Parts: sequence; structure tokens; C-alpha cells
Amino acid sequence: MSKTQYKQPDYYQIDELLTDEHKLIRDSVRDWVDRSVKPIIDESCHEHKFHKHWSRELGEIGAFGPYIPEKYGGFGLDQISYGLIMQELERGDSAVRSAASVQSSLVMYPIYKFGSEAQRLKYLPKLASGEHIGAFGLTEPNHGSDPGRMITRFEDKGDHYLLNGAKMWITNASISDINIVWAKDEQGIVRGLIVEKDFEGFHAHETLKKWSLRASVTGELIFDNVKVPKENILPGVKGLRGPLKCLNSARYGIAWGVVGAACDCYDTALRYSLERKQFGKPLAAFQLTQKKLSEMLTEITKAQLLVWRLGTLRNDDRATPSQISMAKRNNVDMALKIARSSRQILGAMGITGDFPMMRHAMNLESVITYEGTHDIHLLITGYDITGISAF
Repeated sequence: MSKTQYKQPDYYQIDELLTDEHKLIRDSVRDWVDRSVKPIIDESCHEHKFHKHWSRELGEIGAFGPYIPEKYGGFGLDQISYGLIMQELERGDSAVRSAASVQSSLVMYPIYKFGSEAQRLKYLPKLASGEHIGAFGLTEPNHGSDPGRMITRFEDKGDHYLLNGAKMWITNASISDINIVWAKDEQGIVRGLIVEKDFEGFHAHETLKKWSLRASVTGELIFDNVKVPKENILPGVKGLRGPLKCLNSARYGIAWGVVGAACDCYDTALRYSLERKQFGKPLAAFQLTQKKLSEMLTEITKAQLLVWRLGTLRNDDRATPSQISMAKRNNVDMALKIARSSRQILGAMGITGDFPMMRHAMNLESVITYEGTHDIHLLITGYDITGISAF
């Protein structure tokens, strides 16, 4: 198979809906992925390794908190720009997009949205540059889809808070400098705390032996009588509304990101099918191959239109959590099916590291359940339609 340059499918000329700035941002991130991720991502997955230099470079290209105002180290970009960045990063690998998504939507966003001015000025510039890495602690060993039952707690000890508990399946856990931890106070109200890596009693352990997101650092956060300064509580929000608003931003990024994974799979399968010959003709000449390719392109196009419209709604601050859930659920499912179908076009070659489909498929098996499972997002839509909670 020749080394033909990646060509993103754009069957409905969606590029015409983008500004020149949007396309410049997308193309710059695409170039970085081709240069810094693609050549080493297969090895990175085999070695369970997230490269430290990626963090600094992601900061340099504006992938950390791109919509955060320039005053705090961001670029002040719009939501479509953020989505396009996530799309290109996940074309490289879900692990890279996850790192940027967590840093942007789950760490920088809550500090910007709910933090004090002192917290914004102290933490956001270093997070934006990639000098510091952040993690988001909500999920617990026994509480995933039902975070309201979390058992992580903190007590007021006069001049500080005392934090106890644990968080599980945390991206960036063992490499984070700053952790946004959601815990209940003595009245049972969920609050956000900024926990720094060197706080006494704080421990982080990496989770290995994963079949998915192997180039992503995943782990557990443990709080054993951790003293948290009172100025480290996020003053601007109380209750689950805080972490759920963060997840809305992250889910929006995922809805865009997985389109990149799907496009990578489709583009690879299309080029392979035009070059690989069986029974005296290219695979692309067979009806069943054309059926697969046509269905892939149709679903990608629908997903592209879905996130573009969602992005315009978010730019106007009109996108609802239910709309975001619909896009996240639909697009991840779409990408996973395309990864599987495109792998079949390549036959046995599709399971090798020379091609991206099997890696994308394994990653997407995690993406379809994290930040709201496939079924939970369906029930969110159902509740929005009927007004009746099925939880």
C-alpha cells in the first residue's frame, strides 16, 4: 500500500461551513499528529507509554484549553475550533485526545468556570502550556454511573480540609500535578477541591494490563487524610451540577474526536481497497466492499453534520446536555462500527500495527463507556423526550 497522504472525507462540503481560522487550526493540529504521533503510536501502545514531550507540544499547538481566554494562557477560540482539535488528535489516537480533553474540559474548565481569580491565575497558565498536567477525580471503585453516591469525603478542620477516599479509572492519574477532586462535605454536598501532587497523604497508582487506551496513563487516586488548604476549594459551584457541566464539555469533545478515528479508518480502508487485488481486480471493485465503504462514508457524513450543528449551538450557549449526550452516543457507536468494518476490508493485515483500525477499535471500546456509558446516554435522551426518569 502506497504512503498516500491522508485525505479527510468531506462528502457534503462541510469545509465550506468552516472559517479560514478553523481550517488553519485543524490543519496545524493535523500536521502535528502526522509528525509527532503517527510515527510512534503503535510502539507507544505496545509499551503502555504516553510520551512526556506530547504534553509540552500539545500546549504549544494550543490543544490545552483552547477556548480559555488568553488572559489565563488559552487562545480564546470558539467551540468548533475545540472540536476540530479533538477530531485531529483522535485521528492520531484516543489516548492523545483523552489527555487533551481531560486537561481542557475536566481540569482547566472547572478552574476557569468555578474557581476564584487567584486560582485561575495560579493554575491555568501552566496547564495551558503543558508545564503542568491535570486529572479529574469523580468515578470511584464502586460508583461510576451513579456519582451521587460517592463516598469520598472531606471535613472542615479549621485552617484546612481533611480529605479521605479514592477515585478510579482516572486519566493522567500518576503523572498529574493538579487534580480536580469531587467529594462530599460534612453536609453531604458535592464540592470541587484542587489537590496538588505533593500534598501529604495523596497517592496515585497507574493501572496497567489494559487492552484499550494503552498509550494513555490511567490510574487510581487515593486520599489518606490529605490536608487541603481552604483556598483550594472551588467557590463557584455546589452539588453534582459542577462535575456534570465539566463532563458536558468533555463529551462534546469526544463527539468530535471519534469522527477523526472513523475518518482514519475509512481513509485507510478506501486506499487499501483500491490497491489490493484479489481474483484479478481491486477489492474496491466488489459490491460488498463498495457497500461497506458507502455505509462508512454515509455515517461519517451524518456525524460530521451532527457535531458541526452542535458546535454552532455551543457557540451561542444554546446546546443542552441531552443534545451533547445524543452526539456522544451516536458518534462513538458510529466510529466503533466503522473501525470493525474497515478492519474486515483489510483482512488479516487489519490486525497489525501497520494499520490503525484494530488500535482504534480497542480504544473506542473504552470511549463508548467512559464519561457516560452508551446505555446511560440513551436514557438521558429518553428522559428528555418523555420527562420520566428511568434511572
